[in-house]
Amino acid sequence: MNLEEIDSVYFIGIGGIGMSALARYFHSLNKFVGGYDKTETNLTKELAREGMEIHYTDSISMVNTDFKNLSKTLVVYTPAVAAEHSEFTWFRNQGFVIKKRAEVLGIISRSKDVIAIAGTHGKTTTSTMVSHLLKKSKIDCNAFLGGIALNYHNNLLLSEKSNIVVVEADEYDRSFLQLNPQGAIITSMDADHLDIYGTVEEYKKAFDLFIGQIKPGGFLVIKNGLLPDIKHNGIKVYTYSLKGSSDFYAENIIIKNGFYHFDMFTPDASFKDIKLGFPGILNVENAIGAIAAAYLLKSSENEIRLAMESFKGVKRRFEYHIKNENLVFIDDYGHHPEELRYTIESVKALYPNSKVRGVFQPHLFSRTKDFADEFAQSLSLLDEVILLDIYPAREKPIPGVTSEMLLLKVIAEKKYHCSKAELLPLLESLPMPEVLITMGAGDIDTMVEPITKLLLEKSKI
Repeated sequence: MNLEEIDSVYFIGIGGIGMSALARYFHSLNKFVGGYDKTETNLTKELAREGMEIHYTDSISMVNTDFKNLSKTLVVYTPAVAAEHSEFTWFRNQGFVIKKRAEVLGIISRSKDVIAIAGTHGKTTTSTMVSHLLKKSKIDCNAFLGGIALNYHNNLLLSEKSNIVVVEADEYDRSFLQLNPQGAIITSMDADHLDIYGTVEEYKKAFDLFIGQIKPGGFLVIKNGLLPDIKHNGIKVYTYSLKGSSDFYAENIIIKNGFYHFDMFTPDASFKDIKLGFPGILNVENAIGAIAAAYLLKSSENEIRLAMESFKGVKRRFEYHIKNENLVFIDDYGHHPEELRYTIESVKALYPNSKVRGVFQPHLFSRTKDFADEFAQSLSLLDEVILLDIYPAREKPIPGVTSEMLLLKVIAEKKYHCSKAELLPLLESLPMPEVLITMGAGDIDTMVEPITKLLLEKSKI
């Protein structure tokens, strides 16, 4: 199907962060856009306000007749949608062109100069950083982001003058193999999605295949040590790391007034005292990778410096909701053991004299099973741990894999398990925290607003 010839695009799972960026893109082209999602969220409400038609009941009778024109409608779905989904089944049986989100992103980007950011963790923040760096430079860019950029309050950035498109390259279901980037960043390769890949070796092999997709003459910026023996010819490979022994690295990393400052070194230049306007030591590392890409694309030192200081971050990535001298509340999307460790260690570094309470909602039974010991080690860095029930997403329960099982492995001063519905009463009954973090990739984000309200009311008592 030629995307220019379609009149309408129907999304099954329109509320997903990647799907919603595509929906916004087609809506910007004046296509008729709508779709289904399981639950109403702030994001789906925004899409509806922007003019998209959305419903929350899986029924073909709810689908506007304009989407039922076989020759003029593209149907896009996310792998999280069950095969027995009735709308999906109807469109498939009628012979509609149905494509995964990753396939459509690949089609859109074929004529573009793609800068793709991949990695187990860090890719959303890094891709948003790259986009902001380019937006604040003479280069400019388009971007399909895996989070809401707080500088732009959007996950889709468009440009009338730039052919560059920054994309988050998702390794789940090998989606990133749909891309042929001009440049790429790989932030991390900690094992994940073993329900798809089976083994760590197969997981890493997919990243090697992704590198092979980079166009000749392009570049790869990769965290030092991830793939020490890259054998792909025709591309330039650069390493980066938090400190020394790489092509791009930082030195003199310090915290001043709650913000990280560092000196940045490139293969042929150094930038003194870069200020990162977004907290977290992991984000200093992400910034090095992002700056490396912007530098290779010819952003100037002054453009880079000003952009890094003005970078506000990404919604649900180390996002402050309360920040005063008596109370701090941070929400984070972290759902992998390494992400949790980095987040907790960053909070501890910023607030070394405070007790830190963490609320974590495990995401997927398979991930909890595969990394139970690693999750326990990361969560044990907290002073107090509250575990919610596992968010199943696309999965069925696995016997014996529960939050209670995980909590038994956690060593912390105080630890609790509760359902999501029981969380507010539990927080009400506990003493006020000095620092609270909520973490997880499920629907824990729906609790952020009520938790904020509860904490502010308690702090007045």
